Amino acid sequence: QTQKNISIIENPFDAPTYNIPEKPVTFTEGASYSLIILAGLGIAAAVAYGVFKELIFEPKEYQIYWKALQRIQNDSRVRMPIGTPVTGYGSESRNRAARQRIPKIIVNFHIRGPNGAGKVYAEMFRDKVDREWKFMYLIVEVTSPSPAQLMLESYVPA
Repeated sequence: QTQKNISIIENPFDAPTYNIPEKPVTFTEGASYSLIILAGLGIAAAVAYGVFKELIFEPKEYQIYWKALQRIQNDSRVRMPIGTPVTGYGSESRNRAARQRIPKIIVNFHIRGPNGAGKVYAEMFRDKVDREWKFMYLIVEVTSPSPAQLMLESYVPA
């Protein structure tokens, strides 16, 4: 009987590295890493909050814009000179009063239809009794085909 001796040759790059001592982390280094991680998490949370607030909770300026546009689209005095469909475009007001949570919003935007165009001026306030948004005024200024000004809503408090 013959015995075969099998020898295993180890690759020096496969040697375990858990025997290499690791340099200890100082308190200052660990604290600075923690601060960087916390700052990154804070920035990510602020961005997520901003996106969530804009996309999930529709700002009141947009709500009032859509309410005014729907009111204009349903009024025959606007549809007759401008035509249908009436579309709205433009930007909502980002005034100081809205930022300070004063319950009043002013929006101005443009409208256009197949026969003409115009500009809309609206101001709304939150009624203290029923907590609903109501128009203080809603004015449509038709610029073409023939200039005209239509007051669709007007509210004078008692």
